Amino acid sequence: MDRFAFPHAPLRAGPQPLSPNRRQLLQWASLGLLAAAPWQARAAGDERIWPKDSRVPGGVACLSLGPAAQRPQVLAGDVPVLVVGDMIEWTALIGIPLSTPPGTHSVQVQADSKARTLSYQVQNKQYAEQRLKVAPKTVDLAPDDQARYEREHAHQQGIMARFSTPLPEGTLRMQQPVPGRRSSSFGLRRVFNGQARNPHSGMDIAAATGTPVAAPLPGTVVDVGDYFFNGGTVWLDHGGGLLSMYCHLSRMDCQVGDVLRTGDRFCKVGATGRVTGPHLHWGVLLNRSMVDPALFLG
Repeated sequence: MDRFAFPHAPLRAGPQPLSPNRRQLLQWASLGLLAAAPWQARAAGDERIWPKDSRVPGGVACLSLGPAAQRPQVLAGDVPVLVVGDMIEWTALIGIPLSTPPGTHSVQVQADSKARTLSYQVQNKQYAEQRLKVAPKTVDLAPDDQARYEREHAHQQGIMARFSTPLPEGTLRMQQPVPGRRSSSFGLRRVFNGQARNPHSGMDIAAATGTPVAAPLPGTVVDVGDYFFNGGTVWLDHGGGLLSMYCHLSRMDCQVGDVLRTGDRFCKVGATGRVTGPHLHWGVLLNRSMVDPALFLG
C-alpha cells in the first residue's frame, strides 16, 4: 500500500535540430538584429515543447516568456522555475502542486534587467477516489515506525529542494521507464477506513519483480535508499529542478553520483516498502511539486 511518496552535474540532453526559420532568427539575433526579427512570422512549435501544457492541480503550466538575450529567471514564490528555450523564445515550465486551488496564480519574471509578474489560470480537476477497508495497523503507525517516517521525510524534503545546473537542453519528452500497464494513475485519492490520505503522487506501472528500469531522460543519481513506505528508492536529477523518483525496487544497481543516459538501466522492479504486489512507482518532480508523469510521455 502506497502512502504519499515524497521525493527523496546533470547530463545535458543535447540540442535538437533547428528549423531553417529558427536558424535564420538566431543568426539575426547574433548580429544584434533582434528588433528586426519577424517574431509574428515565426511558426509556433518549431520544436515541440514537453511536457504537455495542463493547467490543473498536479499539472504543468507552459508559459511563453518571449524573446530575451539571456535566460530569464522565474520564481514561483521563492522557488526557482525551470526555463527552457533560446533567445528567440523562452518558456517557463511551472509544476502545479496537487493542493493548488483553482483561480489566478502568478510567477515573477526577471528578463534583460526588467521585472514583471506573469499570471495564469488553474482549472479544477476531479481525480478518481478509491475507498478501502484495511487492517488498522496499516493506517495507524506504531511510534517507532512514525519516528522513522518523519526522519525519512525530512531527508527527502532536502532532495525535493534541489535546483542544479546546467539546465536541461533539448527535448524533455520522456520514455516510459518500464514496460507495462498503469495499475494506478497520478492523483488517485485514497480513503482507508474512512480516513482520507494524500493523493497518489506518481504513476504505478505493473511489472514483475526483477524487470529492469531505464532512465527516461539523461540525469544524475542523487539519492539511493530503503524507506519505510517507498522501499528501495532511487532519485534522478535532470537539472533545473526537474527530478524523477523510482520506488519499491528490488535492486538498485547504481550509486549517488552516477551519470545516466536515456535508456540506461539502473534498478529493478520489486515489492519493497508498503505495497501489495510488485510494481514501479514512478514520480516526476518539477519546482518541488509532484506532477503527472503522463504529461512528459509521447
